[in-house]
Amino acid sequence: MIPFIDLKAQQKLIRDKIDKRINKVLEHGQYILGPEVRELEERLSAFTGSKYVLCCSSGTDALLLSLLGLKIKPGEGVIVPAFTFASSAEVMPLLGAIPIFIDVKRDTFNIDPTKLTDSLRTAKDIGINVKGIMTVGLFGQPAEMDLINEFAKNNNLWVLDDAAQSFGGIHKNKIVGNLSEAAATSFFPAKPLGCYGDGGAVFTNDREIYEIANSSHIHGMGKKRYEYDRIGMNARMSTIQAAILLEKLEIFPEEFSKRQIVADNYNKNLNSLDLGIELPKINKNFKSSWAQYSILLPENINRDKLQEFLKSKNIPTAVYYPIPINEHRPYNKYPVSKSGLDVTYYLSKNILSLPMHPYLKEDEIIYISENIKNFIKKY
Repeated sequence: MIPFIDLKAQQKLIRDKIDKRINKVLEHGQYILGPEVRELEERLSAFTGSKYVLCCSSGTDALLLSLLGLKIKPGEGVIVPAFTFASSAEVMPLLGAIPIFIDVKRDTFNIDPTKLTDSLRTAKDIGINVKGIMTVGLFGQPAEMDLINEFAKNNNLWVLDDAAQSFGGIHKNKIVGNLSEAAATSFFPAKPLGCYGDGGAVFTNDREIYEIANSSHIHGMGKKRYEYDRIGMNARMSTIQAAILLEKLEIFPEEFSKRQIVADNYNKNLNSLDLGIELPKINKNFKSSWAQYSILLPENINRDKLQEFLKSKNIPTAVYYPIPINEHRPYNKYPVSKSGLDVTYYLSKNILSLPMHPYLKEDEIIYISENIKNFIKKY
């Protein structure tokens, strides 16, 4: 079986170093917010250029903490893509705020900036005061942040970048984590930079956003222990996870380059087959972290049957995401942009993600591509 994501190959390279890091944590015994957490925050700050970094317990908590730092209030609105993982949308209702669903672009899977005006107008027409935009760097490529930031500035909005999948990506010489007022990422094991459990981080250049988020992630604690300034939550990072991430961050730039090679090999082999498959597009002067390699199948192809066929050939696949967020029961009461979600619905029916990790060999990619061809040629 070809691994969909091969964490074992990575672990073999750094197992001794990880063991040493974990043993050091076991020796000093500071299992929550130990020195490795602060070291990781400093390293992430240097990597991204973001002035303030707060490591926390998950990517979802990083989004929540960012929204708290941005002072979102109950009843206020946030524009968010409908084609994304649940975390992007669920954090607003958890704080009493309202997601307004916007469509994405067919070639990049990210927010379509041309639809922002309609989304804002939709909210205003029903009396929702929109305060911000949540971008999502889906599958690894950052959204078109220059256009989105300009729209936000012109309409007195902030931008929160959900970089759970795009950490390491680049937008016109600026690295993800430093593209907007705040950003949040996930260190879930399957992410480009993942730990061996849950973890996340908030990035910002705004001290007030950082201080509110920092306080909130320790139950709203103030400058003194057991003195509380606000309602907060328990979102602290495990020291062991920070220790693991420190070693994985060391090899992250090399893995980033390897992911691009894998994507290039997919592009070369799938393009050569002339099957009518749409391949992911990377914008000029952008770089993707390639959290996933996702293709669009021709409309006449039965995706379920293709997946079954590939599985029989020991090729795993996944569908991210088969149902638009606004169609799920908890979210179907929230507003949808008046410009509609045509692309979102199209993607949900035709997208397919193939195995993607830095250690995927070209002969495996050729095997995957040939089996896709063998199936499609039968239709």
